[in-house]
Amino acid sequence: MIKLLVFLILLAGLAFGFSTLADTDGHVLLQFGDTEYRVSLVAGLVALLVLTAALMVLWTVLRLVFRLPSLIGLANRVRRQAKGQQAIARGLIAVGAGDARLALRQAQESRRLLGQEPLSLLLSAQAAQLAGDRKTAEEAFRAMAERPDTQSLGLRGLFIEAERRQDSQAALAFADEALRRAPDSAWASDAMLGFRAAAGDWRGAIALVDQAISRRLVDREEGRRRRAVLLAAAALQAQESQPDDALSLALESLRMTPGLVPSATVAARRLAARGDYAKATRILEAAWKEGPHPDLAEAYLGVRQGDSALDRLKRARTLARLTPHAREARFAVARAALDAREFAAAREALDRLVLEKPSVRACLLMAELEEVESGNQGLVRSWLARASRAPRDPAWVADGTVSDDWAPVAPVSGRIGGWEWREPPQALETHVRARIDADRFEPQPAPEAPAPIEILPAATAGPVAQDPAEAAVMPAEPAASADLPAPEPENGPQPFRPIIPDDPGPEPEEKPRKQGFRLFGN
Repeated sequence: MIKLLVFLILLAGLAFGFSTLADTDGHVLLQFGDTEYRVSLVAGLVALLVLTAALMVLWTVLRLVFRLPSLIGLANRVRRQAKGQQAIARGLIAVGAGDARLALRQAQESRRLLGQEPLSLLLSAQAAQLAGDRKTAEEAFRAMAERPDTQSLGLRGLFIEAERRQDSQAALAFADEALRRAPDSAWASDAMLGFRAAAGDWRGAIALVDQAISRRLVDREEGRRRRAVLLAAAALQAQESQPDDALSLALESLRMTPGLVPSATVAARRLAARGDYAKATRILEAAWKEGPHPDLAEAYLGVRQGDSALDRLKRARTLARLTPHAREARFAVARAALDAREFAAAREALDRLVLEKPSVRACLLMAELEEVESGNQGLVRSWLARASRAPRDPAWVADGTVSDDWAPVAPVSGRIGGWEWREPPQALETHVRARIDADRFEPQPAPEAPAPIEILPAATAGPVAQDPAEAAVMPAEPAASADLPAPEPENGPQPFRPIIPDDPGPEPEEKPRKQGFRLFGN
């Protein structure tokens, strides 16, 4: 609305100006030699405008004529650019579809049309990687590394190619150069972190994690988790040569992750070596509540050097009170009870473990218990045989690898803190056998008592005397009586006669059996 109003005002102003000019007396005189041209003001103004428009048209035509070669070249460049962009699009689609031949052809076409353009170089590198031509791929990545706008991409491609040919020195150099030129590069930071962790440079890795957290290259929680794991690794490395540094590193790691097992064990052992048993106990109990672990139980039981086996058993029962339903607590009690030769307590703990889940450790402890308590080699061999096919106990698992020892870096992926304490993959046969064993040892309901058998009384008149013992068991046939029905024919129904087995003699005395769980009764 405002624009329309402004347009109308301008139009009215022009009309008023022309009207005023037309009403004004005067003329325009143009003299050319002896000839004079006299016109009115309006006619002279119109002629001036027409002459100006004609000159502008003439200048535009002349300029177009003189610029025609450059315009033709520009049109050709635009057409080549369009064809090159189309070739790049087709080539990227071919790379995504896995068509190496089409991708290489489109890469060559894009290089011919566009030259050393970034997208053309990227397509050439990806097509060469797809075709397995590492030399061409490296040439393309080196060309990208020389350009400021594609430098990071070129260095990353060279890093990947160096890792593929297992040239760790070249890969480290490319990652270091990329991080130096672009400190905010996330991939370069992760690569350098992996190299320093693999080399055992835990302090350098911690510095990289701190830099990544400050530059927000990694989530804060993930950064804290990585830092705690690296601090634990540094504490393990320094616990023999630098015990004071190991203690401070372990305590700092525990402040970030209270349940980290290696940090808790290192800190507890260092504190116990100093004589600070109370703090060591508190650290282990806090970590145990986060997640029971056999290393924590071992450190907790041995926090005081020189304690008796009964004292260790008391400490194991303390762990059991902290986590009543944890299997590791029962394992700790069973182990301590075996060492203290408290066989009843050990059997009670092991019975629950075996009935709940007969794992390898539980079966081995049962075999040890039978060996120490009774020396029954049959039961020992039975438990050892069962342990060979029992489900595996929890262990450190990462990238499909199972280990009894913790490590800060996963073996395949190189991920910091990749090891997890959990049950390893079990074979199907192991699950089936475990289910069969569980069903075998479930308590069975007591069998119902058999119905009593009625013994017919012996007749007063019968055949010739028999053996008194046999006569007491075998009834004599009843005498014929008028009240009894007539005997049926031979093929008809016969009267009911109970079948009494032969006298087996006196039953043997049962030997008293020990209470507790047995794989096979004796």
